[in-house]
Amino acid sequence: MVSVARVAFLSVFLAVWGLLNWYVGLRGWQALSALMSLQSPVLYGAVLAFLALSYLLAFLVHGLLPAPVRSALTWVGAYWMGVLFYALLGLLAIDSARLAGRWLDLLPARLAVGPALPGGILVVALAGLMVYGTVNALHPVVARYDITIAKPGLRHRELRAVMVSDLHLGAIVTRRRLEQLVEDINQRRPDLVLLAGDIIDGHLGPFQEQGMAAVLRRLQPPLGTYAVLGNHEYVGGHVEEIIAALSEAGVTVLRDQAVLVDGSFWVVGRDFRGRAGFGRKRLPLSQVMAHVDTSLPVLMLDHMPVDLPEAQACGVDLQLSGHTHRGQLFPNHLVTGRVFAVDWGYLRMGALQVLVSSGYGTWGPPLRVGNRPEVVEIRMRFAPAAAPGSGREAER
Repeated sequence: MVSVARVAFLSVFLAVWGLLNWYVGLRGWQALSALMSLQSPVLYGAVLAFLALSYLLAFLVHGLLPAPVRSALTWVGAYWMGVLFYALLGLLAIDSARLAGRWLDLLPARLAVGPALPGGILVVALAGLMVYGTVNALHPVVARYDITIAKPGLRHRELRAVMVSDLHLGAIVTRRRLEQLVEDINQRRPDLVLLAGDIIDGHLGPFQEQGMAAVLRRLQPPLGTYAVLGNHEYVGGHVEEIIAALSEAGVTVLRDQAVLVDGSFWVVGRDFRGRAGFGRKRLPLSQVMAHVDTSLPVLMLDHMPVDLPEAQACGVDLQLSGHTHRGQLFPNHLVTGRVFAVDWGYLRMGALQVLVSSGYGTWGPPLRVGNRPEVVEIRMRFAPAAAPGSGREAER
């Protein structure tokens, strides 16, 4: 049963989304009319409505659509999100400059009179951003960290791990991209693979249709592959099926659970913080770690880089997170940098060390502007004496 809150949220979202598309569409019609002869506002409006609703339709009625149609709608709608985002920024800048220029009589007459020149410049800039962002999103880097944990690792003095977050496997991040990732990870011969949430992008259909489980099974680190859930595993409403699919693919999903690995260190997996909105409530970390021997190294996966003081108080040594995408589209990093204590990279809080990845895939627009997708390679040293330190190198 659909809750009143969800209906209200969807109504507000659609109203805002419609208003933004109307503004961009109107200004687009004015600019294009100045550049060429446009005869049919009805046809123009229909095309705009199709672009605006494609992604939403692909998500809401995914089960009723053939896979090729669903994929096409997703791609069209995803790119439109990117175009709309930067078109809004550009149009707001142009309109603000023209308004200020009109008041202060500063703009040259050519710019003050018509929309053709600034509109043409904006169209060229948008095309360039779409090409650059697409290419950039397809070329991940490797972020390397050296971490020292001042606890004995018993059977392991050193541990090599690979952490990946935000794969968003689905219609856009396809089997081919996953195959490239798995091959890259296996070439690094890690002892442990850690997946920090948003592995599957909402719906399980594309993951199953493309046989991605068989690709994930190629990951064979000797100490296992562990994962936690992110918000996108929950939004499709089939989280149990997603967990089952990941388990069949050889991935151990931890939902507010802790496991002792090889009798030497702990891996703790937090459930998604916002899961209460999906009908569940995340457990306190103290309860999750009630049986954990914190004299051994404690690694924790938490999709969002939040509740850091709680992790520090409970004796976590290294928290691994994602979620932020480092904003994905410039200048969104200004927002994520304000929301999170660390939205990308390394942070130390006493004995707690935190690594946040910009993620491997994309959500919405298949673009990255102002950041790079990444695979995180971690070399951990266990030592009884404190020797803090971390290093980072990006392989391009």
